[in-house]
Amino acid sequence: MQFSALQIAAHINGRIEGNPDAKVASVAKIEEAGEGQLSFVANPKYQEYLYTTRASILIINEDLPVTGAVAPTLIRVKDAYNGFASLLQLYNEMISRSTKRGIEQPAYVAESTVLGKDIYIGAFSYVGEGVRLGDGVQIYPGCYIGNNVVIGEGSQIYPGVKIYDDCLLGARVTVHSGTVIGGDGFGFAPQADGSYKKIPQIGYVIIEDDVEIGSNTTIDRATMGTTIIRKGVKLDNLIQIAHNVEVGEHTVIAAQTGVSGSTKVGKGCMIGGQVGIVGHIQLADGTRINAQSGLSKSVETPNTTLNGTPAFDYRTSLKSQAIYRNLPELQHRVAQLEEELKALSAVLHQYKSSFT
Repeated sequence: MQFSALQIAAHINGRIEGNPDAKVASVAKIEEAGEGQLSFVANPKYQEYLYTTRASILIINEDLPVTGAVAPTLIRVKDAYNGFASLLQLYNEMISRSTKRGIEQPAYVAESTVLGKDIYIGAFSYVGEGVRLGDGVQIYPGCYIGNNVVIGEGSQIYPGVKIYDDCLLGARVTVHSGTVIGGDGFGFAPQADGSYKKIPQIGYVIIEDDVEIGSNTTIDRATMGTTIIRKGVKLDNLIQIAHNVEVGEHTVIAAQTGVSGSTKVGKGCMIGGQVGIVGHIQLADGTRINAQSGLSKSVETPNTTLNGTPAFDYRTSLKSQAIYRNLPELQHRVAQLEEELKALSAVLHQYKSSFT
């Protein structure tokens, strides 16, 4: 299937520079693209390829200056990255129109399950008692859907996902392979003999609309009440969300981050990879935490940026890092000053002695 520059520009509200009849049939990275392919330039690091790429059509920012001859037809938009993402979404929707429907065998679907229209349940999946699946839900092969689970319309559950009893997923939720939703929270009471007694985890998990969860992420059920992932949240692969955590709307969390129990993450937060967050604290809306930071205290001021372990103000942390890098030189200078001070003290002592 081919698309012309004119069709693409109409979809993303772009302005064409070049041949409006130029056609593409696939997409590629700008440095690898060839004839008949579409690409984009959003990151300044890739602007040099604007003059060497063999792509037929490029999407670029409306304010990007072009200082030389370019071969592709250009489509200028306000935000090239978002424009390109919009096209990929359209392409994905076109593919999904031909997605499988129905229940493959062998699969187990309880008689009490309520099925919406145009659902798909892949082979070797298990769907328990009292489950409700909205219209267009797709459950790929090898999934486990526990009793009384609710999955909203248009949601996609990829192969190997496990959703425990009583969990609630909203509309258009995407859960990638290997993820576990609703497993027991880490709750154990220390005993007098040094052993640990398990505390039953009787809560559940709520995942609101338009959430995407990466592969091999775990979201634990609450000890009591709920663990909540609010609408629009995007979770990367390999993330641990502990019991009774709440993640605010449109927050994004990168891979290998762990959020400990009962912590409340605000709206619109951005949390980098390998961040560790202790339990029972709160993060204000718009909090940003750099990768590999460790957060041990609540963040009360919105839009705060943090860095380091323990995490503290980003600008202050950069100054501290600069000092830390210079510690060997500073140590050497201090040692020199100590030697000079000793020599000066000796001279001063000798000078005083000459008057006694």
